[in-house]
Amino acid sequence: MPRQDRRVIMLADCQSFYASVEKSAHPEYKDRPLVVAGDPARRSGIILAACPLAKSYGITTAERLGEALAKCPDVVVIRPRMAEYIRVSLHITRILQSYTDLVEPYSIDEQFLDVTGSLDLFGSPETIARSIQSKVMDETGVYIRIGISDTKVVSKMACDLYAKKVPGGIYTLPRKDMPSTIWEKPVRDMFMVGSRMAQHLYKMGVHTIGDLANTPLSRLKERWGVNGEVLWRIARGIDDSPVKPGTYTHQQQGIGHQMTLPRDYETWEEIKVVLLELAELVSRRSRDKSLMGHVVSVGCRGQDYDRPTGFSRQMKVNEPTNITDEVYDAAAALFLRHWDGLPIRRIHVSLSGLVPDSEVQLSWFDDRERKRELERATDDIKRKFGDTAIMRASSLCSSAQAQDRSHKIGGHYR
Repeated sequence: MPRQDRRVIMLADCQSFYASVEKSAHPEYKDRPLVVAGDPARRSGIILAACPLAKSYGITTAERLGEALAKCPDVVVIRPRMAEYIRVSLHITRILQSYTDLVEPYSIDEQFLDVTGSLDLFGSPETIARSIQSKVMDETGVYIRIGISDTKVVSKMACDLYAKKVPGGIYTLPRKDMPSTIWEKPVRDMFMVGSRMAQHLYKMGVHTIGDLANTPLSRLKERWGVNGEVLWRIARGIDDSPVKPGTYTHQQQGIGHQMTLPRDYETWEEIKVVLLELAELVSRRSRDKSLMGHVVSVGCRGQDYDRPTGFSRQMKVNEPTNITDEVYDAAAALFLRHWDGLPIRRIHVSLSGLVPDSEVQLSWFDDRERKRELERATDDIKRKFGDTAIMRASSLCSSAQAQDRSHKIGGHYR
Protein backbone atom coordinates (compact mmCIF):
# COMPACT_ATOMS: atom_id res chain seq x y z
CA MET A 1 0.00 0.00 0.00
CA PRO A 2 1.44 3.42 -0.89
CA ARG A 3 2.46 5.61 2.00
CA GLN A 4 -0.08 8.21 3.07
CA ASP A 5 0.90 11.85 2.47
CA ARG A 6 -1.88 13.14 4.70
CA ARG A 7 -3.31 12.40 8.12
CA VAL A 8 -6.29 10.09 8.46
CA ILE A 9 -8.43 11.24 11.38
CA MET A 10 -11.70 9.64 12.49
CA LEU A 11 -14.45 10.75 14.83
CA ALA A 12 -16.36 7.79 16.24
CA ASP A 13 -19.79 8.70 17.64
CA CYS A 14 -22.09 6.33 19.53
CA GLN A 15 -25.69 6.48 18.35
CA SER A 16 -28.11 7.43 21.16
CA PHE A 17 -25.45 6.18 23.54
CA TYR A 18 -27.31 5.85 26.85
CA ALA A 19 -30.38 4.40 25.12
CA SER A 20 -28.22 1.98 23.11
CA VAL A 21 -26.56 0.71 26.28
CA GLU A 22 -29.97 0.14 27.88
CA LYS A 23 -31.36 -1.64 24.82
CA SER A 24 -28.35 -3.92 24.80
CA ALA A 25 -28.90 -4.65 28.51
CA HIS A 26 -32.67 -5.20 27.99
CA PRO A 27 -33.22 -7.24 24.80
CA GLU A 28 -36.92 -7.47 25.71
CA TYR A 29 -37.18 -3.81 24.65
CA LYS A 30 -35.55 -4.38 21.26
CA ASP A 31 -38.65 -3.41 19.26
CA ARG A 32 -40.03 -0.80 21.64
CA PRO A 33 -39.38 2.95 21.82
CA LEU A 34 -37.07 3.66 24.76
CA VAL A 35 -35.75 6.78 26.45
CA VAL A 36 -33.32 7.44 29.27
CA ALA A 37 -34.58 10.22 31.52
CA GLY A 38 -33.65 11.88 34.79
CA ASP A 39 -35.73 11.55 37.92
CA PRO A 40 -39.28 12.60 36.86
CA ALA A 41 -40.02 13.91 40.35
CA ARG A 42 -37.30 16.53 40.03
CA ARG A 43 -36.53 19.34 37.60
CA SER A 44 -33.97 17.04 35.98
CA GLY A 45 -36.81 14.94 34.53
CA ILE A 46 -35.72 15.48 30.93
CA ILE A 47 -34.84 13.16 28.08
CA LEU A 48 -31.12 12.39 28.14
CA ALA A 49 -31.22 9.94 25.23
CA ALA A 50 -33.85 8.47 22.92
CA CYS A 51 -33.45 5.44 20.70
CA PRO A 52 -34.15 5.87 16.95
CA LEU A 53 -37.60 4.29 17.35
CA ALA A 54 -38.51 6.79 20.06
CA LYS A 55 -37.23 9.63 17.87
CA SER A 56 -39.58 8.48 15.11
CA TYR A 57 -42.44 9.59 17.40
CA GLY A 58 -40.94 13.07 17.55
CA ILE A 59 -39.25 12.63 20.92
CA THR A 60 -36.10 14.74 21.18
CA THR A 61 -33.18 14.94 23.56
CA ALA A 62 -33.53 17.57 26.32
CA GLU A 63 -37.32 17.82 26.15
CA ARG A 64 -39.32 17.21 29.31
CA LEU A 65 -40.37 13.66 30.08
CA GLY A 66 -44.03 14.69 30.23
CA GLU A 67 -43.86 16.03 26.67
CA ALA A 68 -42.28 12.78 25.49
CA LEU A 69 -44.99 10.70 27.15
CA ALA A 70 -47.65 12.81 25.45
CA LYS A 71 -46.11 11.95 22.08
CA CYS A 72 -45.70 8.26 22.86
CA PRO A 73 -47.52 6.99 25.99
CA ASP A 74 -46.03 3.51 25.55
CA VAL A 75 -42.40 4.62 25.55
CA VAL A 76 -40.15 2.68 27.92
CA VAL A 77 -38.58 5.08 30.44
CA ILE A 78 -35.33 4.05 32.13
CA ARG A 79 -33.52 6.06 34.77
CA PRO A 80 -29.86 6.72 33.85
CA ARG A 81 -27.04 4.51 35.13
CA MET A 82 -23.99 6.71 34.75
CA ALA A 83 -21.50 4.20 36.15
CA GLU A 84 -22.55 1.69 33.49
CA TYR A 85 -22.29 4.26 30.69
CA ILE A 86 -18.79 5.20 31.82
CA ARG A 87 -17.82 1.51 31.91
CA VAL A 88 -19.08 0.94 28.35
CA SER A 89 -17.41 4.13 27.12
CA LEU A 90 -14.06 2.95 28.52
CA HIS A 91 -14.61 -0.45 26.90
CA ILE A 92 -15.09 1.29 23.54
CA THR A 93 -11.91 3.30 24.16
CA ARG A 94 -9.99 0.04 24.63
CA ILE A 95 -11.41 -1.31 21.37
CA LEU A 96 -10.30 1.82 19.52
CA GLN A 97 -6.86 1.54 21.12
CA SER A 98 -6.47 -1.90 19.53
CA TYR A 99 -6.30 -0.09 16.17
CA THR A 100 -4.12 2.89 17.17
CA ASP A 101 -2.55 4.31 20.29
CA LEU A 102 -3.69 7.78 19.20
CA VAL A 103 -7.19 7.87 20.72
CA GLU A 104 -8.58 11.06 22.26
CA PRO A 105 -11.94 10.99 24.08
CA TYR A 106 -13.99 14.05 23.12
CA SER A 107 -17.01 13.21 25.27
CA ILE A 108 -18.51 10.10 26.85
CA ASP A 109 -19.87 9.02 23.45
CA GLU A 110 -17.39 10.56 20.97
CA GLN A 111 -13.70 9.81 20.40
CA PHE A 112 -11.09 10.93 17.89
CA LEU A 113 -8.61 8.47 16.35
CA ASP A 114 -5.55 9.06 14.21
CA VAL A 115 -5.12 5.89 12.12
CA THR A 116 -2.48 7.27 9.76
CA GLY A 117 0.12 4.84 11.07
CA SER A 118 -2.29 1.89 11.14
CA LEU A 119 -3.19 1.65 7.45
CA ASP A 120 -0.46 -0.88 6.59
CA LEU A 121 -1.72 -3.14 9.39
CA PHE A 122 -5.50 -2.90 9.04
CA GLY A 123 -6.25 -1.67 5.51
CA SER A 124 -7.96 1.42 4.11
CA PRO A 125 -9.66 3.99 6.35
CA GLU A 126 -13.10 2.66 5.34
CA THR A 127 -11.99 -0.93 6.07
CA ILE A 128 -10.79 0.12 9.52
CA ALA A 129 -14.03 2.00 10.18
CA ARG A 130 -16.18 -1.01 9.28
CA SER A 131 -14.02 -3.26 11.45
CA ILE A 132 -14.37 -0.87 14.39
CA GLN A 133 -18.14 -0.69 13.90
CA SER A 134 -18.43 -4.47 13.90
CA LYS A 135 -16.22 -5.00 16.92
CA VAL A 136 -17.94 -2.33 19.03
CA MET A 137 -21.37 -3.72 18.14
CA ASP A 138 -20.33 -7.30 18.92
CA GLU A 139 -18.79 -6.42 22.29
CA THR A 140 -21.10 -3.67 23.56
CA GLY A 141 -24.26 -3.68 21.46
CA VAL A 142 -23.67 -0.01 20.60
CA TYR A 143 -23.84 1.20 17.00
CA ILE A 144 -21.27 3.83 16.09
CA ARG A 145 -21.07 6.28 13.19
CA ILE A 146 -17.66 7.37 11.89
CA GLY A 147 -16.58 10.52 10.07
CA ILE A 148 -13.24 10.37 8.26
CA SER A 149 -11.07 13.25 7.09
CA ASP A 150 -7.58 14.70 7.40
CA THR A 151 -8.31 17.03 10.32
CA LYS A 152 -10.21 16.63 13.57
CA VAL A 153 -12.69 19.43 12.89
CA VAL A 154 -13.64 18.12 9.44
CA SER A 155 -13.97 14.53 10.69
CA LYS A 156 -16.34 15.88 13.35
CA MET A 157 -18.49 17.62 10.72
CA ALA A 158 -18.27 14.60 8.41
CA CYS A 159 -19.75 12.52 11.21
CA ASP A 160 -22.40 15.00 12.35
CA LEU A 161 -23.60 16.13 8.92
CA TYR A 162 -23.19 12.97 6.85
CA ALA A 163 -22.24 9.73 8.65
CA LYS A 164 -25.25 10.03 10.96
CA LYS A 165 -27.55 10.26 7.95
CA VAL A 166 -26.19 7.78 5.40
CA PRO A 167 -26.72 3.99 5.32
CA GLY A 168 -23.73 2.27 6.85
CA GLY A 169 -22.89 5.17 9.16
CA ILE A 170 -19.46 5.89 7.60
CA TYR A 171 -18.54 8.98 5.57
CA THR A 172 -15.21 10.15 4.20
CA LEU A 173 -14.79 13.87 3.56
CA PRO A 174 -11.37 15.09 2.40
CA ARG A 175 -10.84 18.76 3.15
CA LYS A 176 -10.37 19.46 -0.56
CA ASP A 177 -13.99 18.40 -1.17
CA MET A 178 -15.46 20.91 1.29
CA PRO A 179 -16.49 23.52 -1.36
CA SER A 180 -18.85 21.01 -3.03
CA THR A 181 -20.19 19.53 0.20
CA ILE A 182 -20.05 21.27 3.56
CA TRP A 183 -19.86 24.78 2.12
CA GLU A 184 -23.36 24.35 0.72
CA LYS A 185 -24.81 23.62 4.17
CA PRO A 186 -26.55 26.33 6.26
CA VAL A 187 -24.13 28.09 8.59
CA ARG A 188 -26.26 27.03 11.57
CA ASP A 189 -25.16 23.42 10.85
CA MET A 190 -21.48 24.22 11.32
CA PHE A 191 -19.62 22.87 14.33
CA MET A 192 -19.36 25.52 17.09
CA VAL A 193 -22.17 27.69 15.66
CA GLY A 194 -25.18 27.91 17.97
CA SER A 195 -28.52 29.58 17.34
CA ARG A 196 -27.40 32.98 18.65
CA MET A 197 -24.20 33.01 16.60
CA ALA A 198 -26.19 31.96 13.54
CA GLN A 199 -28.45 35.00 14.00
CA HIS A 200 -25.42 37.30 14.19
CA LEU A 201 -23.99 35.74 11.03
CA TYR A 202 -27.32 36.09 9.18
CA LYS A 203 -27.26 39.81 9.93
CA MET A 204 -23.82 39.97 8.31
CA GLY A 205 -25.17 38.31 5.17
CA VAL A 206 -23.55 34.97 6.01
CA HIS A 207 -26.06 32.17 5.37
CA THR A 208 -23.99 29.15 4.40
CA ILE A 209 -20.75 27.65 5.65
CA GLY A 210 -19.24 28.63 2.29
CA ASP A 211 -20.29 32.24 2.88
CA LEU A 212 -18.42 32.15 6.19
CA ALA A 213 -15.35 30.53 4.63
CA ASN A 214 -15.21 33.29 2.01
CA THR A 215 -15.78 36.17 4.41
CA PRO A 216 -12.61 38.25 4.82
CA LEU A 217 -10.82 37.14 7.95
CA SER A 218 -10.20 40.75 8.93
CA ARG A 219 -13.95 41.38 9.07
CA LEU A 220 -14.57 38.43 11.37
CA LYS A 221 -11.65 39.32 13.64
CA GLU A 222 -12.84 42.91 13.84
CA ARG A 223 -16.24 41.66 15.03
CA TRP A 224 -15.23 38.78 17.34
CA GLY A 225 -11.46 38.90 17.74
CA VAL A 226 -9.78 35.50 18.03
CA ASN A 227 -13.20 33.77 18.06
CA GLY A 228 -13.83 35.19 14.59
CA GLU A 229 -10.65 33.52 13.36
CA VAL A 230 -11.69 30.24 14.99
CA LEU A 231 -14.98 30.29 13.07
CA TRP A 232 -13.19 31.13 9.81
CA ARG A 233 -10.72 28.28 10.30
CA ILE A 234 -13.49 25.77 11.08
CA ALA A 235 -15.41 26.80 7.95
CA ARG A 236 -12.26 26.14 5.91
CA GLY A 237 -11.42 22.92 7.72
CA ILE A 238 -8.11 24.30 8.99
CA ASP A 239 -7.09 22.39 12.11
CA ASP A 240 -3.50 21.47 12.93
CA SER A 241 -4.28 20.06 16.37
CA PRO A 242 -3.10 16.46 16.84
CA VAL A 243 -5.07 13.63 18.34
CA LYS A 244 -3.77 13.61 21.91
CA PRO A 245 -4.14 10.44 23.97
CA GLY A 246 -4.57 11.16 27.66
CA THR A 247 -5.99 14.65 27.04
CA TYR A 248 -7.87 14.52 30.33
CA THR A 249 -4.90 13.41 32.40
CA HIS A 250 -2.97 16.67 32.07
CA GLN A 251 -2.97 19.00 35.08
CA GLN A 252 -6.24 20.85 35.26
CA GLN A 253 -6.50 24.61 35.17
CA GLY A 254 -9.44 24.54 37.56
CA ILE A 255 -11.55 22.22 39.72
CA GLY A 256 -15.24 22.98 40.08
CA HIS A 257 -18.66 21.63 40.90
CA GLN A 258 -22.13 22.90 40.11
CA MET A 259 -25.60 21.87 41.26
CA THR A 260 -28.94 22.25 39.57
CA LEU A 261 -31.29 22.60 42.52
CA PRO A 262 -34.63 20.74 42.81
CA ARG A 263 -36.53 24.02 43.31
CA ASP A 264 -35.94 27.74 43.64
CA TYR A 265 -33.75 28.60 46.62
CA GLU A 266 -34.76 32.05 47.86
CA THR A 267 -33.02 32.58 51.21
CA TRP A 268 -29.42 32.76 52.31
CA GLU A 269 -30.18 30.13 54.97
CA GLU A 270 -30.97 27.62 52.22
CA ILE A 271 -28.26 28.71 49.81
CA LYS A 272 -25.40 28.61 52.30
CA VAL A 273 -26.07 24.91 52.95
CA VAL A 274 -25.45 23.89 49.33
CA LEU A 275 -22.63 26.43 49.02
CA LEU A 276 -20.83 24.66 51.88
CA GLU A 277 -21.47 21.27 50.26
CA LEU A 278 -20.01 22.55 46.99
CA ALA A 279 -16.97 23.98 48.77
CA GLU A 280 -16.44 20.59 50.39
CA LEU A 281 -16.72 18.73 47.08
CA VAL A 282 -14.29 21.07 45.35
CA SER A 283 -11.82 21.01 48.24
CA ARG A 284 -11.92 17.22 48.48
CA ARG A 285 -11.26 16.80 44.76
CA SER A 286 -8.36 19.23 45.06
CA ARG A 287 -6.89 17.26 47.96
CA ASP A 288 -7.32 14.00 46.03
CA LYS A 289 -5.24 15.52 43.22
CA SER A 290 -2.71 17.03 45.66
CA LEU A 291 -3.54 20.52 44.40
CA MET A 292 -4.43 23.88 45.97
CA GLY A 293 -5.96 26.97 44.37
CA HIS A 294 -5.16 30.67 44.46
CA VAL A 295 -8.56 31.76 43.09
CA VAL A 296 -12.09 30.95 44.34
CA SER A 297 -15.02 31.43 41.95
CA VAL A 298 -18.74 31.33 42.67
CA GLY A 299 -21.79 31.86 40.48
CA CYS A 300 -25.49 31.23 40.19
CA ARG A 301 -28.39 31.41 37.76
CA GLY A 302 -32.14 31.67 38.04
CA GLN A 303 -34.73 29.34 36.58
CA ASP A 304 -35.78 31.46 33.59
CA TYR A 305 -33.10 30.88 30.94
CA ASP A 306 -34.83 33.23 28.49
CA ARG A 307 -34.38 36.12 30.96
CA PRO A 308 -31.23 35.02 32.79
CA THR A 309 -30.41 36.31 36.24
CA GLY A 310 -27.40 35.64 38.41
CA PHE A 311 -23.68 36.28 38.28
CA SER A 312 -20.22 34.71 38.21
CA ARG A 313 -17.37 36.28 40.19
CA GLN A 314 -13.96 35.30 41.49
CA MET A 315 -11.44 36.48 44.06
CA LYS A 316 -7.82 35.71 44.89
CA VAL A 317 -7.18 34.36 48.38
CA ASN A 318 -4.17 35.27 50.47
CA GLU A 319 -2.61 31.80 50.26
CA PRO A 320 -3.41 28.85 47.97
CA THR A 321 -5.82 26.48 49.70
CA ASN A 322 -7.78 23.25 49.52
CA ILE A 323 -9.27 23.61 53.01
CA THR A 324 -13.07 23.47 52.93
CA ASP A 325 -13.69 26.24 55.45
CA GLU A 326 -11.37 28.65 53.62
CA VAL A 327 -12.94 27.92 50.23
CA TYR A 328 -16.43 28.30 51.73
CA ASP A 329 -15.61 31.58 53.49
CA ALA A 330 -14.34 33.09 50.22
CA ALA A 331 -17.29 31.73 48.22
CA ALA A 332 -19.81 32.97 50.79
CA ALA A 333 -18.26 36.44 50.86
CA LEU A 334 -18.36 36.61 47.06
CA PHE A 335 -21.94 35.36 46.92
CA LEU A 336 -23.29 37.81 49.48
CA ARG A 337 -21.44 40.67 47.80
CA HIS A 338 -22.96 40.05 44.35
CA TRP A 339 -26.28 38.23 44.90
CA ASP A 340 -29.28 40.41 44.01
CA GLY A 341 -31.67 38.47 46.25
CA LEU A 342 -33.54 36.80 43.36
CA PRO A 343 -34.28 33.05 43.54
CA ILE A 344 -31.57 30.76 42.18
CA ARG A 345 -31.82 27.33 40.54
CA ARG A 346 -28.17 26.62 39.66
CA ILE A 347 -25.03 27.35 41.68
CA HIS A 348 -21.35 26.59 41.21
CA VAL A 349 -18.03 26.88 43.07
CA SER A 350 -14.55 26.37 41.64
CA LEU A 351 -10.85 26.66 42.47
CA SER A 352 -8.31 27.82 39.89
CA GLY A 353 -4.74 29.05 39.81
CA LEU A 354 -3.75 25.55 40.89
CA VAL A 355 -0.40 24.63 42.43
CA PRO A 356 0.87 21.41 44.02
CA ASP A 357 -0.02 21.16 47.70
CA SER A 358 3.65 20.45 48.41
CA GLU A 359 4.08 24.22 48.26
CA VAL A 360 2.33 24.70 51.61
CA GLN A 361 3.63 27.68 53.62
CA LEU A 362 3.84 26.64 57.26
CA SER A 363 3.04 29.19 59.97
CA TRP A 364 3.31 29.19 63.75
CA PHE A 365 0.28 31.42 64.08
CA ASP A 366 -2.60 29.45 62.55
CA ASP A 367 -4.04 25.93 62.68
CA ARG A 368 -4.12 25.24 58.92
CA GLU A 369 -2.04 22.08 59.22
CA ARG A 370 -4.39 20.69 61.86
CA LYS A 371 -7.32 21.39 59.53
CA ARG A 372 -5.52 19.64 56.68
CA GLU A 373 -4.90 16.55 58.78
CA LEU A 374 -8.53 16.49 59.90
CA GLU A 375 -9.79 16.76 56.33
CA ARG A 376 -7.40 14.07 55.11
CA ALA A 377 -8.81 11.80 57.81
CA THR A 378 -12.43 12.47 56.78
CA ASP A 379 -11.44 11.97 53.12
CA ASP A 380 -10.06 8.52 54.01
CA ILE A 381 -13.28 7.60 55.81
CA LYS A 382 -15.42 8.64 52.82
CA ARG A 383 -13.13 6.85 50.39
CA LYS A 384 -13.46 3.64 52.41
CA PHE A 385 -17.09 3.73 53.54
CA GLY A 386 -18.84 6.10 51.11
CA ASP A 387 -19.59 9.80 50.85
CA THR A 388 -22.31 9.73 53.51
CA ALA A 389 -20.26 7.84 56.12
CA ILE A 390 -19.39 11.16 57.73
CA MET A 391 -21.20 14.42 56.99
CA ARG A 392 -21.64 17.88 58.40
CA ALA A 393 -24.81 18.43 60.40
CA SER A 394 -25.92 21.05 57.86
CA SER A 395 -26.20 18.28 55.23
CA LEU A 396 -29.19 16.93 57.17
CA CYS A 397 -31.16 20.13 56.45
CA SER A 398 -34.06 19.95 54.00
CA SER A 399 -32.19 22.20 51.55
CA ALA A 400 -29.08 19.99 51.54
CA GLN A 401 -28.20 17.89 48.50
CA ALA A 402 -25.23 15.80 49.69
CA GLN A 403 -27.19 12.64 50.51
CA ASP A 404 -29.09 12.71 47.21
CA ARG A 405 -25.95 13.43 45.19
CA SER A 406 -24.10 10.53 46.85
CA HIS A 407 -26.25 8.22 44.70
CA LYS A 408 -25.32 10.00 41.48
CA ILE A 409 -22.50 10.54 39.00
CA GLY A 410 -22.41 13.82 37.13
CA GLY A 411 -25.83 14.74 38.51
CA HIS A 412 -27.45 11.49 37.31
CA TYR A 413 -28.15 8.27 39.16
CA ARG A 414 -25.41 5.68 39.07
